[in-house]
Amino acid sequence: MKKSKKLMAALIPTIAATFLLSVSASAHVSVKPSTSTTEAWETYTMKVPVEKDVPTTKVTLKIPDGVEFEQYQPVPGWTVSEQKDASGKATSITWTATGEGILSGQFQQFTFVAKNPASGQKVAWDAYQYYTDGSIVEWAGEEGSDTPHSITEIIAASSTEKQDQTVTDTTKTQSNTGGVQTIPTVVSIISLLVSIAALISALRRKK
Repeated sequence: MKKSKKLMAALIPTIAATFLLSVSASAHVSVKPSTSTTEAWETYTMKVPVEKDVPTTKVTLKIPDGVEFEQYQPVPGWTVSEQKDASGKATSITWTATGEGILSGQFQQFTFVAKNPASGQKVAWDAYQYYTDGSIVEWAGEEGSDTPHSITEIIAASSTEKQDQTVTDTTKTQSNTGGVQTIPTVVSIISLLVSIAALISALRRKK
């Protein structure tokens, strides 16, 4: 009996430490998925939990080098702004609450689409979480730090995945150019109808 109590007494600190570590890890700002493939148009989700007793009202996410931000999913109660470089590419995205924001004990998810780099690598998502008390938590540290950034490992796509991506890119291009291609087609049809009408009119005059 005494041995059991001693064993429990020895295990309690370990169990408590493990529990606290898991809670701390789950409370970090994270970007998922943690793995993706080269040149894929990936749908990413940033999860922002609140660790304080005050709300979070703004979150800024830096877009890693080589990643191309494409579009975001609107979230009720939040506005979105982009910071761009000289070439027009988004370098950071900021979500700002129009209301009370994310309250203590809550979390919010923000979803966006981005194109992965062409080469395999690890991309780091630096995030900055703003609280109403004026504090800013910079989730930009290395793995193992108190405020680590989230990592997505980009791995080389298989031949099948490359073919699927080519189909996706082709469909995207056709969708973007569909409206432009329609204009010449309509003009050609109108010209043909005008020519037919002119021919019929000329034949009637000869009669």
